[in-house]
Amino acid sequence: MNLWFRLLHLLLCSLSRPKLEAPFGVSRLQLRVLPNDLDSNLHMTNGRYWNIFDLGRLDLILRMGLGRVALREKWAPIVGAGTIQFRRELKPFQRFTLETRLVGWVGSRGIMEQRVLIGPEQKIATRALLVTGIYDRRARQFLGMPKMMEAIGVVAPPSPSLSAAAEALLAADAALKQDDA
Repeated sequence: MNLWFRLLHLLLCSLSRPKLEAPFGVSRLQLRVLPNDLDSNLHMTNGRYWNIFDLGRLDLILRMGLGRVALREKWAPIVGAGTIQFRRELKPFQRFTLETRLVGWVGSRGIMEQRVLIGPEQKIATRALLVTGIYDRRARQFLGMPKMMEAIGVVAPPSPSLSAAAEALLAADAALKQDDA
């Protein structure tokens, strides 16, 4: 994470922002494209989106109450795979909303959706799907959704059906692991 001032701002603001209901609360961050976010085409550089997405996931984790538990239990939120689609460019100083949500899970793998929305009509500029998990450093394994939710006082409902895009991401992740073996 190389967005230190945005990170500090997020940490300070998350203390006073309302708690999000687990597991389906939605984090919404209001951000602006800064000069250090730009590439030679004078729009937000592709790589910066992944850094900005870190902020959305952190906000979601903190506001659902998982941050304190993760620190105490030595759990680490991990991104295992991701895919992104760019639809509209973000120009210098443009305001945008970053939405982050958990859309489903399979075993110990959560599927998160992150969207960048622009304009008064909140059009999708960028959409990403990520395979995520919570890694227990003591046990050296990923946690299942029921255990993670139990740790924050929530009974995990069954996962909603995954979209075709989420299923394709999981399949691509599995295929890459097979190629690596």
